[in-house]
Parts: sequence; structure tokens; C-alpha cells
Amino acid sequence: MPISFIRSCYAISELPADGLPEIAFIGRSNVGKSSLINAISKKKGLAKVSSTPGKTQSLNYFRFDDDFYLVDMPGYGYARVAKTSREIWGKLFESYFLERKEMKSVGVLVDSRHPGLANDEVVIDWFIEQNTPFFIVLTKTDKINQSELAKHENYLRTRIGTTASIFRTSSEKGRGVKELGWHLKDIAKKKDSATSE
Repeated sequence: MPISFIRSCYAISELPADGLPEIAFIGRSNVGKSSLINAISKKKGLAKVSSTPGKTQSLNYFRFDDDFYLVDMPGYGYARVAKTSREIWGKLFESYFLERKEMKSVGVLVDSRHPGLANDEVVIDWFIEQNTPFFIVLTKTDKINQSELAKHENYLRTRIGTTASIFRTSSEKGRGVKELGWHLKDIAKKKDSATSE
């Protein structure tokens, strides 16, 4: 799937104005966002890992052909557990999720090895409360056995219900990457998004 990096945005006024659909990726620092973007694009080094995880404060835009943008959000979780959404991603990111009409859905990346982490739950609960379309991407599934993976997925189901999609992925092994890419394209083609994808 051809993907190119467009730019990093530090303010709402800097976001693209061409009206293309947008799908955001968000997750804890070191959850594997950059590796997953590189795996989807089949381009090593397209998305670069920060030397100081959790410090990036920009929205990084990647363009998929002329179909949509994938928006790479800064990682969270290195600081103490946030009490509010604003403490997690700041004013820019809250404004993006609440006001950006081009944003069609959010992929919440969760490390498959660590179920029930507090910051992940705060973020997922906030999206549910805000009626924001989202789906779950379990990362690093090659580093966990199938029984533990199934337990983690079942745990997530109790929190998000049955309508939101859950993808099992491994950037290292390529597991689930193609299916996730197809899902992103499907979301971009939809004119209206439901509460979850």
C-alpha cells in the first residue's frame, strides 16, 4: 500500500485542508505505532521512532495514495496516569478528536502482553463517552501465546462490546497487517462512521 509522509502539525491551523478522510493511530509509548505504520507501508523507516518516547507533541500525517491520511498521534503512558483526557494528549489532541470533521475513526493500539493498563483504559473509556468511532489494534502478538491473547481479547470485549473491531497484529511477523490495511481503506470509503468500527 503506497504511503508517504506529508508533515508534522503542531496546531489545528496546520492540518491539511483538502478534505481527505483521516484515521488516527494512538497508543502508549513503545506500543509499536511506528513499526506498524512501516509494516503497512512496507517501507522501513517511513515512521521514525523518537529518541525520547512520549515527548513528541505533533500530529504526523501519512498519505495513503489519494484515499486518506493516517495520523500518527504522540505516545502516552510514560508519565503518571492521567486524570483527564487533556492531561493525556493536551489541548491540540482533544480539539482534534472532538472537532476534526475529517477524522473518521481512531485505531487504539494496545500491547497484547499487558491487558488492563490504566492509561489504555482511560483512553478507551473517553472515546466511548465521546461517542468517537474507534477500533482496537493488539500489537506484538508474536510475543504472547494464543491462550493469553484470547484472554486479553475477551477482556477488551467486556469493555468495548461486540461492535468495535479488534485486530491481532505483529509488525515483526507481518501478522494481521494486510487485514488492518484493508480495514483502513474500508473506513475511508464510508461517508458516515458508526460509534465503533
